[in-house]
Amino acid sequence: MLPDMTRKPRIAIVGAGNLGSALAVSLRRAGFTLEAVIARPTGNSIQKARALAKQVGARALTDPSDLNAELVWLCVPDSEIGRAARMLAQKFRWKGTVALHSSGALTSAELESLRERGAAVASVHPLMTFVPGSQPALGGVPFAIEGDRRAVMIARRIVRELGGQPFAIRKKDKAAYHAWATFASPLLTALLATTERVAAAAGVKHKAAIRRMIPILLQTLANYAQHGAAKSFSGPIIRGDVDTVKRHLQVLEGMPAVRDVYASLARASLQFLPVKHKNSLKRLLNSAE
Repeated sequence: MLPDMTRKPRIAIVGAGNLGSALAVSLRRAGFTLEAVIARPTGNSIQKARALAKQVGARALTDPSDLNAELVWLCVPDSEIGRAARMLAQKFRWKGTVALHSSGALTSAELESLRERGAAVASVHPLMTFVPGSQPALGGVPFAIEGDRRAVMIARRIVRELGGQPFAIRKKDKAAYHAWATFASPLLTALLATTERVAAAAGVKHKAAIRRMIPILLQTLANYAQHGAAKSFSGPIIRGDVDTVKRHLQVLEGMPAVRDVYASLARASLQFLPVKHKNSLKRLLNSAE
């Protein structure tokens, strides 16, 4: 695929964390050659890199001086991208290559030190969650892409090879985009953790609470996917059942953090969803502060 896009590039992955591991495995399955997995020599980073490299038929490197990759994909925490790029800038001949990073919030400008060395750069972020012990397939996953024209073109082709769905994101929209992604998964998980506390108040133990919530959670997501938010909303708030909402707030008085979450989501419901008796509910929520 480089430089004339007629073949797949040899790829090096920087970082063997949750995202880097899932990406490397998916790239390998899609027929890409993984040249190396690059990691720091300290801590367990190199151990993870060696395990991943063995899995995908690559080398584990701490010094990329003899790297023979055409595309380098940085999969390190946001705070490390600029530092890693500056380190790599001194270790590798970048002219004619492509460098990508996978931050959702940061733009391709984080790779400016590599652009100055001749690389085409882009940010390529999969709208997916990656946690220890899970390597989700990337088929059907949207990837937000921005950066240099050549790097974007190559990144889009790679994403399609992975079965993903590339789409353009403007630099100025990256922070809002990542906030959206954070609502879709990490904060949703925080809501579920909050929900477990309410189950405990109802006398339902942790494992049983998770097991019993799964059917309603799955149906809620299915309703949302098919009908959208407004037509998937149910329960006492959409009905404008002020007395029931009042009982909920009363029973949650001993859990202030949980009560705050309930009240905040109820207020969001009044603003964004079809709700009866909005004024009465609004007065109740205001009085509960």
